[in-house]
Amino acid sequence: MKKIIVFATLALFMGSCQESLEDRCAREAKEYTAKNCPAKMDTNIIMDSLTFEKSTHTLHYYYRLTGIADKEGALDSIDAKKLLKDMLKNTTSMKTYKDNGYNFAYTYRSEKDPKKILFETLLTKEDY
Repeated sequence: MKKIIVFATLALFMGSCQESLEDRCAREAKEYTAKNCPAKMDTNIIMDSLTFEKSTHTLHYYYRLTGIADKEGALDSIDAKKLLKDMLKNTTSMKTYKDNGYNFAYTYRSEKDPKKILFETLLTKEDY
């Protein structure tokens, strides 16, 4: 009987240690932001943060455009949405999230006027 109680307690403990995919995603986004942000991604692009929105299963990347890219329409000329789609399709590190139908949002703000959104898009499972 004592062995059964010990085994049951151990099984409960082991089950409670399992982290859900949502919790893992939220934790990893928070850790990534704390460790790596702000991060210069390109000459005129700085990544400010990465968040996870549990209610919509969305990984949300926040960027800041600087210099010559900090103007209306700067990303339109390079078809930013298509580039982001292609990048996401080819990113193997996001496979688990893609397999589970998570969304990926990208917001690019102006460095001169941080309230101003210069480009924003949402990619869903239909996009990748």
